[in-house]
Amino acid sequence: MSEKEIIVSMKDICKSFPGVKALDHVQFELCSGEVMALLGENGAGKSTLMKILSGVYTRDEGSLTIFGKEYGDLNPKLAQEVGVAIIHQELNMCRHLSVAENIFLGREKKNGIVLANSEMEKEAAAILEELKINLDPRQVVGELPVSKQQMVEIAKALSTNARILIMDEPTSALTAKEIDDLFRIIRDLRARGCGIVYISHRLEELQYIVDRVTIMRDGQYITSMDFKDVTMDQIIANMVGREIKEKFPRVACEKGKKIFEVKHLNAGRMVRDINFSLYEGEIVGFAGLMGAGRTETTRAIFGVDPKENGEIILDGETLHITNPKDAIRAGIVLAPEDRKKDGLCTKLSIRHNIALPNLDILCNKLGVVSRKKENDMCADAVENLKIKTPDAEINAGNLSGGNQQKVVVGKWLARNSKVVIFDEPTRGIDVAAKVEIYNLMNELKKQGIAVMFVSSEMPEVMGIADRIIVMCDGRITGELDARDVEQSEILKLATRFENKMASAE
Repeated sequence: MSEKEIIVSMKDICKSFPGVKALDHVQFELCSGEVMALLGENGAGKSTLMKILSGVYTRDEGSLTIFGKEYGDLNPKLAQEVGVAIIHQELNMCRHLSVAENIFLGREKKNGIVLANSEMEKEAAAILEELKINLDPRQVVGELPVSKQQMVEIAKALSTNARILIMDEPTSALTAKEIDDLFRIIRDLRARGCGIVYISHRLEELQYIVDRVTIMRDGQYITSMDFKDVTMDQIIANMVGREIKEKFPRVACEKGKKIFEVKHLNAGRMVRDINFSLYEGEIVGFAGLMGAGRTETTRAIFGVDPKENGEIILDGETLHITNPKDAIRAGIVLAPEDRKKDGLCTKLSIRHNIALPNLDILCNKLGVVSRKKENDMCADAVENLKIKTPDAEINAGNLSGGNQQKVVVGKWLARNSKVVIFDEPTRGIDVAAKVEIYNLMNELKKQGIAVMFVSSEMPEVMGIADRIIVMCDGRITGELDARDVEQSEILKLATRFENKMASAE
């Protein structure tokens, strides 16, 4: 480390929000030509610290030095000028604009008063070629998959001559192939002398790209160390303040009666002739690659997307679900993949988020909300799910990703749901919070509630599910017993149609 230039030095950084001390005298250093993993549980203060570095937030106390020069309050424009770029977990793209227009957004090139589109497209093409990203600069960003949009964000950062790149959960929505492409780009940037801050809860990824780790906990700096000198168990223990003995706690329950059945469900191109059943005392995991149709299946069952045909049967009774309201009334609930867009009202409090879908329970015959019932419901959700918050009046948008996920789950558990569907429930949350979600699933399982969950992380599906249903290209390609399965078997079923197409060609 001593041989490399320290390009970022943050000392005694403090930051408070109403009712919360987010950062308490935090230290952080980044060197040129290194990938630094910034680790910690949800709510540890990682994103807040990086928002101070990138000028989104101003600090209350502490000093900030970039490339040897001390700075007072930064703003996003000044941070960009000194070489800092951040790629947020929720990508900030203008979906209706082209790749080139997004890359030069706010820095448009002009010929007089007219935009120099051809010049911007030419420069964008050169940057994309340098990164070995196969994209047409004229392509509309909204038509691109998330992985390609992320590559556009990286290209945009490099077009500003960024030498400090912050990546917040960059692989949370990527396939294995896309992750490999991202890691190649990260290694190239490191070789050029860029300093990269890498925030991720997927600890298994660190071994491929990370040089050092900085660990935070509860808004405080804990330690920094070379990655080669530390074990994964030590990293986790420093993150959570204790040893986590079992990453995938599995609970044995006797398999009971059939609760839920889907027959010949069709909904668009990605849900084709879906058939499966859920039983008491089991968790069923849905595995597959990105674009397999798993999320589309959950949306069709829950009534978000219209179905063409098929039957949905609960406790032997065929349901007529045309919208989510029908599903909720029947006892089927969904914790969606995109919690901010589809699962929460981020500008409302935790209390209101939990109460809103449960007004039928909380109101008397005159439509008046029982404040006692509401208080008890919110208090139970915060306590049982260990939601980190000073009180239930905090806006859901101010919570960390993991705690937001808990609020989404909490509002559904407040009612007597019979089928709980989780779509990527642990995406973007830390190790300890993941275990809490797994324990929650196990509790539902023990209560005889049917649990179905979608996950792109195969170790998670293999570790928590009792049965695994695999999908590919909108169809179910196989069903496996999770207690006696190899990852290769799941992959084989997850690529069945792809392999057929390849052999046909």
